[in-house]
Amino acid sequence: MNKANKASTIFTFLLVVIICTLFFIPIYGAFTTAFRTNQEIIKEGFWAFPAPPVLDNFITVWKGGKIQMFLLNTVLVSISSTVISIFMGSLTGYAFGKLGFKGSGWLYIVVVAGMFFPPQIVLIPLFKLFNTLNLLDSVFALIIVHVGFGIPICTLMMTNFFRDIPPSLRQSAMLDGCNDWQVLFRIMLPLARPSITALIILQFTWIWNDFLWPLILIKSEHRMTIQMGILQLRGQYGLAWGNQAAGALMATIPTLLLFIFMQKHFIHGLSMGAVKE
Repeated sequence: MNKANKASTIFTFLLVVIICTLFFIPIYGAFTTAFRTNQEIIKEGFWAFPAPPVLDNFITVWKGGKIQMFLLNTVLVSISSTVISIFMGSLTGYAFGKLGFKGSGWLYIVVVAGMFFPPQIVLIPLFKLFNTLNLLDSVFALIIVHVGFGIPICTLMMTNFFRDIPPSLRQSAMLDGCNDWQVLFRIMLPLARPSITALIILQFTWIWNDFLWPLILIKSEHRMTIQMGILQLRGQYGLAWGNQAAGALMATIPTLLLFIFMQKHFIHGLSMGAVKE
């Protein structure tokens, strides 16, 4: 290894260490806060190591009952929005990737362009629309919003996947008597499992961690998602930092488990570009 390569390797290593350190600092703060009592936090600050760690905050949050309600609402919104957006994205992706109808190129740009617009520009119009439709303060409004914002990225990934599948595969299926619906559901979607897995993790995580739309659209406590619900775990004087940290850690468990169990397929889906073996 020459000096230039060695210096590049050292620089890359140091850069990774710095980024990892910056990433883990807030996580460390959450752990030290969650496993200590509020009295210890007030006395010693947020960064002191818990000695010994206590589970009082987790027990208090769980026994309070609200965390289960927040988690249930979040599960309902996240799963519904993820499934619907991926299903719709698969349909549009197949149409753009395989059917090639007139004007599909421009329409594809219009659909995919939706992922580049910040959600803030449609806050007021959507708020007024849901108010007119009497959908404010309901989980259906959240599902509609997340499906709408999820379709562009799902369409982009699924279109790229379907385009890489050899046209002869679809043509052979059509010669055997299949129509496009049968080709999609019997051949294309089973082959698209890695891309769909990657989309499931991305969509589910984005929706699960969303704070903006529940803040705008949800007012009733019993319809709040977990990210808003964590704010409700504060004490009478707003000093329940331990409870909120414990709630935040509990809120990360579903997405963390999802990534752990689907990590192999997730990396495969992002890296393979839908090239078939």
